[in-house]
Amino acid sequence: MEFSDLYSNRILEIAGAARPMARLAAPDGTARKVSRVCGSAVEVDLKLDAGKVVAYGATISACALGQTSAAIMAEHIIGETPADLRRLRETMVAMLKADGPPPVGRWSDLKYLEPVRAFPARHASTLLVFEAVVAALDKAGA
Repeated sequence: MEFSDLYSNRILEIAGAARPMARLAAPDGTARKVSRVCGSAVEVDLKLDAGKVVAYGATISACALGQTSAAIMAEHIIGETPADLRRLRETMVAMLKADGPPPVGRWSDLKYLEPVRAFPARHASTLLVFEAVVAALDKAGA
């Protein structure tokens, strides 16, 4: 697989369709993660109620792969439980690092990131938003 194969039309569509997100004024948890390899940075805010994410804000400064992960996260995070989001991160780590299957259901668009598996240097930027969300959940005590 060529490096240019990573940036499929679908990856570029998802990344390009991502809309800027407002940050939350009073989040329950905030976390910033930066990739030392490429400099991509993700900062997320979460608000929780009744054991579910009810509001999400983010600042994304990342490559197309990180933007794609972040766009999919932004589209589906509302209504998820902390346990579901922790499992999602583990599924993504396994998909990239241990030949695991991609997420399914509402998260199935993450399958377009499966080719990243062949490029370990791109794993960190692809996983940034998942790491930031889990860190924000930790800070929220969820």
